[in-house]
Amino acid sequence: MKFERKIGILMSILMGVTMSFGLSLTGNLLSGKFTWQDFLMSFLVSTLLSLVIGFIVPMKKVGDAAARKAGIRPNSLPAHFLTSLISDLIYTPVITLVMVFMAYMNATAHGAQIPFLPMFLRSLVISLIVGYVLIFIFMPLFMKLLFKAFKIQRPMGGPQGGPQGGPQGRPQGGPQGER
Repeated sequence: MKFERKIGILMSILMGVTMSFGLSLTGNLLSGKFTWQDFLMSFLVSTLLSLVIGFIVPMKKVGDAAARKAGIRPNSLPAHFLTSLISDLIYTPVITLVMVFMAYMNATAHGAQIPFLPMFLRSLVISLIVGYVLIFIFMPLFMKLLFKAFKIQRPMGGPQGGPQGGPQGRPQGGPQGER
């Protein structure tokens, strides 16, 4: 299995679990009725959803294509802002819809009279904000961790990924770049 494929799979798992944990915790805390049972159930279901989405949607390819289309240099801060937004818009609405639907079914089964759409829209807005922050912070941290674990130097800028290494394309670290 190629390193890129392994990193993609591991990134999907790490980001899926992180997003699920953050969104499940947020949703349960904002519900006004936090229970460990509800939290664990929503965390489990949203983790499964995240993993399915992560294995179906090639986020790296989608993000890179969007950056190129927008005329943004890959691996730059503006590209990170854009790819975080795209990832958030792919994952968060699906996870939020399912989580809110589960909460809605649970509440109405116990006699609550709650309109679904306002409940969903409020949760979606909050979840999109939380999801974006989580993706923006954790995606580069996990990528750095995985690149380090696989002893890969991260490509810097440039239209085709640019030179490897640090400033001015000088390699850093690793067997080829030690000084």
